[in-house]
Amino acid sequence: MANILVVDDELGIRELLFEILDDEGHSVELAENAAQARAHRQRYAPDLVLLDIWMPDTDGVTLLKEWSATGLLTMPVIMMSGHATIDTAVEATRIGAMAFLEKPITLQKLLQAVEKGLARGPVRPNGRANAAGPAAPTAGGAPALTLVGTTPAVPAASDGTTPYPDAAVAEGAAVPRPGVLAVPTVPGGVLQTLDLDAPLREARDAFEKAYFEFHLAKEHGSMTRVAEKTGLERTHLYRKLKQLGVDLSRTKRSAA
Repeated sequence: MANILVVDDELGIRELLFEILDDEGHSVELAENAAQARAHRQRYAPDLVLLDIWMPDTDGVTLLKEWSATGLLTMPVIMMSGHATIDTAVEATRIGAMAFLEKPITLQKLLQAVEKGLARGPVRPNGRANAAGPAAPTAGGAPALTLVGTTPAVPAASDGTTPYPDAAVAEGAAVPRPGVLAVPTVPGGVLQTLDLDAPLREARDAFEKAYFEFHLAKEHGSMTRVAEKTGLERTHLYRKLKQLGVDLSRTKRSAA
C-alpha cells in the first residue's frame, strides 16, 4: 500500500484520518504544522499528502507553494478545509493541488480522493502527474479542480431495523427446532443459532452481533469497508460493536 502524510493542526482530524487510512492498509505519518510536514516530506517521501489549508504557523497553500518552488511537489496533494473559499481552492489548484476535501470529511469522499490521487502516481516538479498525464486545463489555464464535498449520512430505517446480511443457511443444515434461526458466523463457515423465542431486545442484539461478526469476517476485519457496507459512521460503528460485545481483537487475528 501507499505512504501517506496527513498535515492538520487539529488532533481529532489527524487521529480520524490515521484510523481510516491505517485500516485501509496504508502507512500513515502525521504532522500538526508546516515544520513537521517539511521534515516528514524529506524523511519519508510520501506517495500522497493530505494538507490542511488553515494552520497557525504556515498555512497549507503557502507550504504547497514552497514545495512547488523548490521542486519538492513530486506527489499528489489533496487540500482540506472547512472554511476555504473557491478562490483559495483555485489558487491551490494552480500551484499543483489535485483535489480539495471539504470538512467535515466523509468516509466515501476521502477514500475516493485518496484512490484517485494514488492512481495518478508520482508528480513531476511542475505539479503534473506522471502516470495519468497532465490534468485537463480550465479556461484560465489551471488544471481542472476536483471538488470533493460532503454528502448526507445514510439515514436509518424508519422502524429502526437493521438490513439482513446476504447469507443463507447451508444446504442440508438442520434447524434444531422451530423458532431457532441458523446463520453462518463467517461466509461459508459454521452455523450459529439465533433463538427467535427470546425477548425482542435479546434476539435483536444477538442478530446484530452475528450480522457485524459476519461482515467483519467477510471484509477481513476492515472497519472502513464494514462501515460502508452497513451505512454507519465509523464512530457509531465502534460504539455499536462495543455495546454488542464484538471482540475486535479476535476478528483482526482471524483476518491476519
